[in-house]
Amino acid sequence: MSHSVSRRHVPFQTTRVISALLLREMTTSFGRSSLGYLWALLEPIGVILIFTLAFSLIFKQPPLGTSFPLFYATGYLPFGIYNAAQSKISTAISQNKALLFYPAVTYTDVILGRFILIAVTEVAVSLILFSGLMVYFEITIIANIPYIAAALGMALLLGASIGLMNATLFEIFPSWRSIWRIITRPLFFISAIFYLFDSLPASIQSILWWNLLIHIVGTLRAGFYPEYEGAYISWLYVCMLSLALMSIGLVNLRTSNKFIINN
Repeated sequence: MSHSVSRRHVPFQTTRVISALLLREMTTSFGRSSLGYLWALLEPIGVILIFTLAFSLIFKQPPLGTSFPLFYATGYLPFGIYNAAQSKISTAISQNKALLFYPAVTYTDVILGRFILIAVTEVAVSLILFSGLMVYFEITIIANIPYIAAALGMALLLGASIGLMNATLFEIFPSWRSIWRIITRPLFFISAIFYLFDSLPASIQSILWWNLLIHIVGTLRAGFYPEYEGAYISWLYVCMLSLALMSIGLVNLRTSNKFIINN
């Protein structure tokens, strides 16, 4: 009772706690030098470069447009954002468990601090990377900003939802961590990162359509390629399922937080 009252009587306490946690996350995630932040940019560049070199030797042009790097960037970056969010948020509780013994710190503070850092970092990396690609390769396009923003937002939302759900499951069922790695390993190959969903046979499309990342990748490509319709894309499906998973994760954290802290 005293804990909840103190939080209500100090309106800026939560903000101060999250700010402190955010600074802590920045130090632990990227270190005190600029090399940590540089790696956040170099990693997607390396993946896109490998895709570009490999597929440009096989095909004369990408499935969309004329730029191989831009096509693979629109496929890999949404996946990378989702993967970073879900993997880092799923370990937010376990890696900050000692802090939860302080009355001023709650599990929502820990998760919000990490999520803010992920969101700012990944959006900044995406903007720098896409801007650099268009300038360096002299790509002239009319970008659909709402679609681009929606794709990045949905990737963060989905990653946060999965991360919240796993944050509890990893603590209650330690073996679930290994199971999760196994069942999600094919995700990289079935999320239309280096091909178009539309180019697949109808029978395969009917199965892969349920993969939320298919819709997110398609949305980002529609944002950079005006000629790409992406009739299969459903923002409603992505948002509703993501919010449902997030609700499950929040309920699990609320009901299991004492067990997790004391375990």
